[in-house]
Amino acid sequence: MQTKAAEAAALIWRHWQNGSVMDGLPPGIKPATRAEGYAIQAHLEQYSSKPRAGWKIAATSRAGQQHIGVDGPIAGRLQAEFLREDGATISITTNRMRVCEPEFAFRFGTDLSARSDAYTVEEVMAAVADLHLALEVPDSRFSDFAAAGGPSLIAEAACAWELVVGSAVQADWRALDLSQHTVTGHVEGRYEREGSGGNVLGDPRIALMWLVNELSGLGIDICAGELVTTGASVPPLEIEPGDRILADFGVLGQVSVSLG
Repeated sequence: MQTKAAEAAALIWRHWQNGSVMDGLPPGIKPATRAEGYAIQAHLEQYSSKPRAGWKIAATSRAGQQHIGVDGPIAGRLQAEFLREDGATISITTNRMRVCEPEFAFRFGTDLSARSDAYTVEEVMAAVADLHLALEVPDSRFSDFAAAGGPSLIAEAACAWELVVGSAVQADWRALDLSQHTVTGHVEGRYEREGSGGNVLGDPRIALMWLVNELSGLGIDICAGELVTTGASVPPLEIEPGDRILADFGVLGQVSVSLG
């Protein structure tokens, strides 16, 4: 017999594939807690033909929290089918959030197993192999995502959708203070907006530690090869079909996406 969590995940996945939205999960299967939301989210992996690509963190900045109506960060699975290469063109015709977010993303080189003691920033960074530059184009399966609530947003993988990921950064990024590193988001021909790594829970490395400990508390291991994108370093960029977005990370490089 299908569990309530599996039933909720199946409903979310159908809307995800159809590009449609719902007012909310039905009362009988709507999560009331973060733990219930993560239980639903876990069932989404069965709909992918590929191994889990990694994780995303949503709402790591005040602007991001206000945008989706939550008071703190939430974690979501990254499905391999929704990862794109630098310079990709993606369609946003069914996307209702209509924002793009420049982000720091880290790829793990070794596993971090779930444990009772919290991981430190130093332990987490020692397990990281590479830094990547990314542009997230999130979306939600809820018609009023700002009113859906944290547990329901967790259930739908923290508004995960398309993620454009650049190649591994070649500059000596470990020598930089990422909390102070400037990032500029350009919606070419329309406007630009500046931010920094400090918008991501004060430091992208702190955000990464938060993600590892959030998953560890759920009994979930981080696996070598998985990517974690850490949230918007620039306040969300409003986008429209036809836009090209370029995120400039200075000495670390650039990443871009074109929108259809």
